[in-house]
Amino acid sequence: DVQLVESGGGSVQTGGSLRLSCAASGYTSSPYCMAWFRQAPGKEREGVAAIDSDGATKYADSVKGRFTISKDNAGNTVYLQMNSLKPEDTAMYYCAADPGGRVDTFPEFWPGPEALGQYWGQGTQVTVS
Repeated sequence: DVQLVESGGGSVQTGGSLRLSCAASGYTSSPYCMAWFRQAPGKEREGVAAIDSDGATKYADSVKGRFTISKDNAGNTVYLQMNSLKPEDTAMYYCAADPGGRVDTFPEFWPGPEALGQYWGQGTQVTVS
């Protein structure tokens, strides 16, 4: 099974930047779509960004132009570069993986950590004030 571990969260002031990392292990030969979600207390989980095995990307309108998702050459790490951060970006950020997935399915067909066939990390907190 795939294990995902997020890092890079923290507290920043409005307008600042953070770079989140998601280290993946246990991958098979299947092409994975990788994604970042976020959830603030009392709010629904929101799909932030996704990148598939072909490099196609998809972003939520709320972060487009400010956030960039990328992956390393080996595909073992996915990143989320977050610039021009706003207080409304404050949330727990989760990394997720969908074997064989495409960004076309994001975020509608990513039900959450309870789903079989998809993998989720434990999250990293981002606080903007």
